[in-house]
Amino acid sequence: MPRKGLRSSPLKKRILSLISGNGGRPMNKSELARALELKGKDRTELREALREMERAKEIFYGKKGRFSTVQAPGRDRKNAGENRQKGKPSSGLPSGLIGTIRLNPAGHGWFMPSQSHEDNQDRGIDLTKGPRFYVSAKALGTSLDGDTVSAKLVKPGGHRPQGREPELRARVERIIERRSGRVTGTINQKGKNTWLETEDTRVPDGIAITDRGEAKRGQIVVVEIQEWKNASERPRAKVVEILGFPGDPGVDVEQIIASHGVARGFPEEVRQEALAVPEKVEAAEIKRRDDWRKKNVITIDPATAKDYDDAVWVGKLEDGWRLAVHIADVSHYVKPGSALDAEARERGNSTYLVDRVIPMLPETLSNGICSLNPGVDRLTKCVVMDFGPGGAIRKARFLDAVIRTPRKFTYEEAQDILENKNDGGKLGDLIRESWKLASVLRKRRFARGGIEMEMPEVRLMINKHGVPSGYKKEEYNESHQLIEEFMLAANEAVAREVKNAKRPTIYRVHDDPDPDRLNEYAELARSHGYEPGDLTNRKHLQILINQAKGTLEEHAIKLGLLKSMKRAVYMADPEGHYGLAKTDYSHFTSPIRRYADLIMHRALQPLLENPPKKLDRTPNHQGCIEIAEHISATERTSASAESESRRMKMLEWLELGMNYKEPPVFDAVVTEIRAMGLFMECTDIMQRGVVKREGFPEGHWTYQANSGRFANRKGEEFTSGTRLKVKVMEVDRINQRVNFEVVALVGTTTSKRRRRK
Repeated sequence: MPRKGLRSSPLKKRILSLISGNGGRPMNKSELARALELKGKDRTELREALREMERAKEIFYGKKGRFSTVQAPGRDRKNAGENRQKGKPSSGLPSGLIGTIRLNPAGHGWFMPSQSHEDNQDRGIDLTKGPRFYVSAKALGTSLDGDTVSAKLVKPGGHRPQGREPELRARVERIIERRSGRVTGTINQKGKNTWLETEDTRVPDGIAITDRGEAKRGQIVVVEIQEWKNASERPRAKVVEILGFPGDPGVDVEQIIASHGVARGFPEEVRQEALAVPEKVEAAEIKRRDDWRKKNVITIDPATAKDYDDAVWVGKLEDGWRLAVHIADVSHYVKPGSALDAEARERGNSTYLVDRVIPMLPETLSNGICSLNPGVDRLTKCVVMDFGPGGAIRKARFLDAVIRTPRKFTYEEAQDILENKNDGGKLGDLIRESWKLASVLRKRRFARGGIEMEMPEVRLMINKHGVPSGYKKEEYNESHQLIEEFMLAANEAVAREVKNAKRPTIYRVHDDPDPDRLNEYAELARSHGYEPGDLTNRKHLQILINQAKGTLEEHAIKLGLLKSMKRAVYMADPEGHYGLAKTDYSHFTSPIRRYADLIMHRALQPLLENPPKKLDRTPNHQGCIEIAEHISATERTSASAESESRRMKMLEWLELGMNYKEPPVFDAVVTEIRAMGLFMECTDIMQRGVVKREGFPEGHWTYQANSGRFANRKGEEFTSGTRLKVKVMEVDRINQRVNFEVVALVGTTTSKRRRRK
């Protein structure tokens, strides 16, 4: 029985005083528990009291799970029992789980239960690993990507292997809150009827438009769904924004931004706070910090970079090295409780689209006072680490510092120095010494089980009209590796220090891959001629990656491994990072563009050798759980928008190239053989596609299913690993597919001679 008095009238009066209009505000269960100063054992009684008050209509369940004394329109929360199908016995599996829906272009979705929502506690499943549950298209109901929903777990029907437990699936019961309820598409009209045609397969086509405003037929618009009772009916919506006509400069990317709900402009309050930040560092702040302005602290970044998060300095010791990693001290300018902080938290991160950056912070900060620009004083959080000759860290110190970098280096300039194409003077000596340390750290990391997954990046060139005009392949070379190793070292050192001090914060976590997915990946490797061994063993994984290095199928092998792994996420507990083989790992080195790093900077403040007099307020463990969930979601949204923008512009460029006087020809490798043709990948642009039979060279080609190949009477054949020269035959931009035709058959890849012994 509950202890006497806790669920009595006084508790209910206290709840009402907190959430009523008379000086109160709507609160969720966690906020109420904190405001009431309840211990964990008392929270069950709080939940029961809230249920009683809700049934009595003394309070109402509303937006973002908050309770208030006023019922919001259309938010009549039904009891869980009303959502069950009548006449069917309970499966014993949890219902009413609160979480987020993520939709797949193929039409199905994934339900991701919230770890922080109290309604999910005591449900008999482990949410600490951030599981996700498959949702079939029929079980999605009216949910859209990013919506917060209530879902029930169900067992799938059909045959399954004997002795193998079925993977639970989810079925959406109701929508709790729309992410935005917004959809993009093209306005169409016939007679008095107006509707939205959308290419997004994740939402229904033919949305009925009730209010088109000034929108014209053929324009791309953003609509907001007003009514959608069930999945079998057409949604009804109104136009809220006109993006322009197809082909207008930038409209295609604007559509991606709008469809993903990525924020664009900053609210006026945020802009005003940013403008109020001084453009120069205060003298008093410089005086209290460790002064590094006379040391050659340098930045190495992409040539296109406009904000500079990190700078480094390396010194040689008698038996090792000293490394100082300086990170822009955003925490000095963005304070908890400010409009700047609230906006940064909501965005979670910057979004890097194919032709623009949507920053987490206003540009007056991100490109100005927070950015480690050359020749000016800038404030940093500094990690000073001493390493032995083998790369083992001996000690680490943490400081508030001030720097003035003598100049900025691009990756290309630093690489020229490392390849002795440019001496670089004293700064060149610094870069060469830095690589000596970085190469030792890199070797040590891989020896301890880290997986080398770096891949070149293809960057499309976009002209001022938003039209792609070509591409540049940027290799991941020593200059990139140098900075990566130093950032990894700083991230690990800070994570270890904050964890040992038992300070609540946010960690970067990468869980171990699922063995079944690794087995599927092993089959992919075998199709390319490799004998991968036991891929649950890190060493065998790295051997496979090393064997594929330098071959045409290297990208396919690395991409396949990425797909077999779980996504890295943010968590409030240090669960370790599989890919980096690190027990303690956090994000600390990019606070201009990631909110997680800003949280870590604040958590580190009391552990500095020279902490500020007034420490920033930091969230408790529960607060960190909530923030980690949110920024993991914003990261997924940004990643989806970024990849879609690159994919869209690549398809546009390939289609344009078909009309060039000399259409581009690409190197390619066959990845799979099917009866309908060849699946292949262009290795120079990292674009996958298909060569159907009509794209084969002239001659009679026969499909041989047993040997998995096509052959002709000349003795030529297509097998997995065959190298080709191809050009574009057809681009399907709606379904995002490219058909190629073979220009020349080059030969067979060398992978089959590189089998694991």
